[in-house]
Amino acid sequence: MLKQHGTQEQKDHFLPRMAAGDIRGAFSMSEPALGSDVSAITSKAVKDGEEYVLNGQKMWLTNGGTSSLVAVLVKSDEGHPEGTAPHKSMTTFLVEKEPGFGEVRPGLTIPGKIDKMGYKGVDTTELIMDGLRIPADRVLGGATGRGFYQMMDGVEVGRVNVAARGCGVAQRAFELGVRYAQQRHTFGKPIAQHQAIQFKLAEMATKVEAAHAMMVNAARKKDSGERNDLEAGMAKYLASEYCKEVVEDAFRIHGGYGFSKEYEIERLYREAPMLLIGEGTAEIQKMIIGRRLLEEYRFQG
Repeated sequence: MLKQHGTQEQKDHFLPRMAAGDIRGAFSMSEPALGSDVSAITSKAVKDGEEYVLNGQKMWLTNGGTSSLVAVLVKSDEGHPEGTAPHKSMTTFLVEKEPGFGEVRPGLTIPGKIDKMGYKGVDTTELIMDGLRIPADRVLGGATGRGFYQMMDGVEVGRVNVAARGCGVAQRAFELGVRYAQQRHTFGKPIAQHQAIQFKLAEMATKVEAAHAMMVNAARKKDSGERNDLEAGMAKYLASEYCKEVVEDAFRIHGGYGFSKEYEIERLYREAPMLLIGEGTAEIQKMIIGRRLLEEYRFQG
């Protein structure tokens, strides 16, 4: 988002330090009372001289505790008269903070980690703003009212990213399943030699390959600078659904051992559901895909 939408000063200030690993970023759009309905955001920024005062509560920040820079989407009335469409009165602020939990700068609190079913390799947090003062030069891109578009551009990259994660989890689940099927014996032979298991493995491998091809296609389109919301939505939808199915089949191949924490498949079984939800649910992806298809294939009566 900084690279695509930041001012030259913002890019010069943040990007080299991010590339060096000195700054870790976080992305803050959702709120406790909303997920998919971004237009219902209630967090607000009010201009006060050369600064903005931010108030509100945000939810589901990946890296919320470990980050030192957060892109926060809020409503900003300044320059946007009453009745302006909600998506045209949103602004992204670049909020610098100390890593950690509690009050990490005046007016900004990260309460603690959300205890999750899986996906424990990164911290996920809330963010509470109470009179948080941010200088005007930390509005992403230097102009208010562009936040919704900036965040949606970031989410497009995020959808390809989630598709790639789905591909990775599915690939690993397939590897575990195909290995275990050759080690485990029933009725005098490896279970891989039973047709029921071979059919499962064939379906799993096909799903892994299909999801990977769609993900790469969406990534290439984004890299080329073309619009890719259709491809990203399709890849995210397919890869996350196939990931869940491949993980479940690998779990079934493991039998009772799949339920034991001694086996890696148990962890993957808890990781897969997050990919169904993160960066837009399957239902949201289908809405995006459907709208874009009707744009592309508009019937001229």
